[in-house]
Amino acid sequence: MGLFSFNSAAKTSLPWISITSVEQLKEIIESSSQKPILIFKHSARCGVSSAVKSQFESSWTSQNDLCEIYYLDLLAYRAISNEIERITGVEHQSPQAIVMDQNKVIYAASHSSIDATEIENLLKTLY
Repeated sequence: MGLFSFNSAAKTSLPWISITSVEQLKEIIESSSQKPILIFKHSARCGVSSAVKSQFESSWTSQNDLCEIYYLDLLAYRAISNEIERITGVEHQSPQAIVMDQNKVIYAASHSSIDATEIENLLKTLY
């Protein structure tokens, strides 16, 4: 194995579902009455946001068995982020993770406070 070899078994990206419309967002939030949802808001131009997203992806172990996981590209869909703030009352931040269950916010964190393990443990208590 060479100095710059990479582990081919490295974890791949999560099965993110992109949010691309306000109508879809409303359906997603409504679906939290059946199964919890996680919305991860990310700005690809921000180094901090990229680092937090990478850390989240490497720490998250549940794929989407505990909740559906959604991704919002803030550069392309800032209006949707504004709608998330209006609906949830959670002030916009980037990066940001919001978890909803039964149409209510049960977790919200931004920047380095986003903790995948904490979210997974919270979701496990719901079952």
